[in-house]
Amino acid sequence: MNFLNRRTFFQATAATLAATALNRTNTATAENAVPVTPKRRTRFAVSSYSFWQFKNIDLRSIETCIDLASQWGFDGFEILERQMENTDNATLQRIKQRAFVNSLDLCGFSTHQGWVNPSAEIRKRNTDKTIRSIELAYRLGIPTMRVNTGTWGTSKSFDDLMAHRGIESPVKGYTEEDAFGWVIDGLSDCLEAAKRCGVTLGLENHWGLGRTPEGVMRIVKAINSPWLKTTLDTGNFLEDPYDRLELMADDAVLVQAKTYYGGGLWYELDLDYPRIAQLLKKHNFRGYVSLEFEGKENPRTAIPKSLAMLQKAFA
Repeated sequence: MNFLNRRTFFQATAATLAATALNRTNTATAENAVPVTPKRRTRFAVSSYSFWQFKNIDLRSIETCIDLASQWGFDGFEILERQMENTDNATLQRIKQRAFVNSLDLCGFSTHQGWVNPSAEIRKRNTDKTIRSIELAYRLGIPTMRVNTGTWGTSKSFDDLMAHRGIESPVKGYTEEDAFGWVIDGLSDCLEAAKRCGVTLGLENHWGLGRTPEGVMRIVKAINSPWLKTTLDTGNFLEDPYDRLELMADDAVLVQAKTYYGGGLWYELDLDYPRIAQLLKKHNFRGYVSLEFEGKENPRTAIPKSLAMLQKAFA
């Protein structure tokens, strides 16, 4: 064997031995590896409603609320449409930029509509309004939008509705069966816009036909669309909240977490948030938990306090 052949032989032999050793090492490592379960930190948002509450004039500005949310350590921000004083495109893009430079996701758009009404004209107006809201969410880059069924409107006021624990009589001559058909038709007419804009609608347990989980899920299942899911509000089931939230949890795209520091504006619930955290984990919920502060304490102290409580509960 000449010198060149010997050198080639030894080089090939060394490479083969090295590859064999590496394969043995990799096999041993794979056999002895401990399975790793990735841990996801729950992300927390805050609704602009928590600041404004329909009454705190100095906290109505969406941009002011975004600045404070970022300063206090939130990950995301949910906009209440009724709080917006202007919806022209320049304002929308300014809000989007304000959230971006504050490292906040715009993660939810909370809207109001109502199809629980015998008038076809009124129901059509609510459908058109909801489609416009979907388009606003799209222009803001928000991926999910809270929707409601609406109420009969037979209560004297919202305070009166709350005094009766969200229960009200149908309009004379009509029943809830009529109303379910109206709501299903109205939401169905919004789905094409939701699909076109990439905005998932989340039907909330909010009053009206949404007062019970059975009512919410009846509508969601009847429509059976990937563009209609649920928004869970922890404070809108006044009795047995945990069992009822669980009935909606598999379809949840956003959770709104109520707190009541200083006493509730209309009522107050003693909610077990570690239990709610475990419930959501059981149902594999990975979305945002968005704070809705609905107490009488100053939002500037109650909101940071609420965030700390939620972080501890979901840790």
